[in-house]
Amino acid sequence: MRTHIRAVAALAALAALATGCGSAPSDDWSRPRPAPSAVGSLGPGFVDPSAPPTPEGTVTPRPGSWDGVHPPRDYRVVLLSAGDDAPTRALVAAVRSWAAAEHVDLRTVTAAGEADLVPAITRALDLHPDLVISAGDALVDPLAVVTANHLAQQFLVVGAELAEPTHNVTAADWSGASYRGEGLGASSNYDAASFTPQRCDAAIRAGAAAVLTGLTGIVVWLA
Repeated sequence: MRTHIRAVAALAALAALATGCGSAPSDDWSRPRPAPSAVGSLGPGFVDPSAPPTPEGTVTPRPGSWDGVHPPRDYRVVLLSAGDDAPTRALVAAVRSWAAAEHVDLRTVTAAGEADLVPAITRALDLHPDLVISAGDALVDPLAVVTANHLAQQFLVVGAELAEPTHNVTAADWSGASYRGEGLGASSNYDAASFTPQRCDAAIRAGAAAVLTGLTGIVVWLA
């Protein structure tokens, strides 16, 4: 009799647990929702209000002027990366740290070699995130081709930039990290040592702040 009672109780507990899980399903990103907006606002010195940046223009924000801007909780971000070099690893670590601190809903797509660069971008697009963050110079040329055909999707390129970005592609880079694609000149000499945790973190935060406040299609240059 006692065995029967324990079995019934166990089944009831399992049923209750299943009901509880079903009442609060995890966000599978399949449901549409309004476009996310920034929490907070940019500080003085991010841009000159009297001279807003032009398309494909460059802004050099005052350090820390982006600190007051945060993504909404569960902001949907795909981290798209390619390469295992030290700068790319530093960028990936910075994105993960930022996502954890800001309660971002982060998913990752990693390109498995040169032949997988465009397919990896497609996999990121198929998730329909609020933002795709790109890390790795190898992605610059493929992104230059793909992004112009997906103008509704926002992209943030960190540690590099597209030579002629469309309005949905924002970049955040600095002296030592300004790769613009194969055969194109850079605005500074490449320096792998410049990809410090502090610099990568600032690039993620400044770039995301620009996207969240509608300053897209520009280069955010960190002094």
